[in-house]
Amino acid sequence: MKIIDAHIHFTMNHPHFNQIAVEAGYENTEEGLRKNFADAGVCRGIVMGNRSLYPEDHEYPDFLNYCIGLDGSTLSEMNPKEAIALVEENLRKDSCVGIKLYPGYSPFYLNDPIYSPFYQLAEQYQKPVAVHMGATATSGARLKYSHPLTMDDVAAEHPRVQFVLCHLGNPWIVDAVAVMDKNPNVAADLSGILEGKQDMDLFLKEKEGYLAHIRTWLQYAEAYDRLMYGTDWPLANERDTVAFTKAIIPEKYWEAVFCENARRIYQLKD
Repeated sequence: MKIIDAHIHFTMNHPHFNQIAVEAGYENTEEGLRKNFADAGVCRGIVMGNRSLYPEDHEYPDFLNYCIGLDGSTLSEMNPKEAIALVEENLRKDSCVGIKLYPGYSPFYLNDPIYSPFYQLAEQYQKPVAVHMGATATSGARLKYSHPLTMDDVAAEHPRVQFVLCHLGNPWIVDAVAVMDKNPNVAADLSGILEGKQDMDLFLKEKEGYLAHIRTWLQYAEAYDRLMYGTDWPLANERDTVAFTKAIIPEKYWEAVFCENARRIYQLKD
């Protein structure tokens, strides 16, 4: 079975990413990522941009595509016209398969007018808008901006834009699933739910109530054609995340969730 990791980060020589990679059992290097992928049978990854908006800062190995990221500092400090032009320049590249937004880390709700030009670009270029949803990694962020229900407004207002609700909105699983169930233009990835290197036998036993909660609500929506495997690498170990995903997704949907949905939603060519 082919696997596409639909949500990774590729920021080398960064102290935070270096540390969490070690905790997941790898080094935060291209070699470490290749080993991570090879260990789990992953053939391709999608980078959620943590760099500038300049296209030259987004040259990646040939097994990676990327979404151009708009974080809080970019939105607050860059001239809006320049930011729009640079995002469009990225979207013209085949290797760029979408836009990534960071509400919670950025102090803007998804329906803030600051995002409107980027939704228009996403519709024009027919590329998804992936959005950080759910808990944040830093205490300085604001959870009110990253609650999954905030996606409902923009999904309804922009029905021709494909949105990706990252991290399944964890811990607001029920709300994330409700947004997916209502809006056919909302998909989700399962990244960032695991952290570090786990004893998976112990994890699956001790967290069975949590896993049952996720399974129950995924079964409620029956939107397995809009769920994508992801790790948030280097946050989580790839093999562990494969095991976790298999534990919450019925086997008949594995091929779709592990590969085909990401290939279709992000319009990957291989």
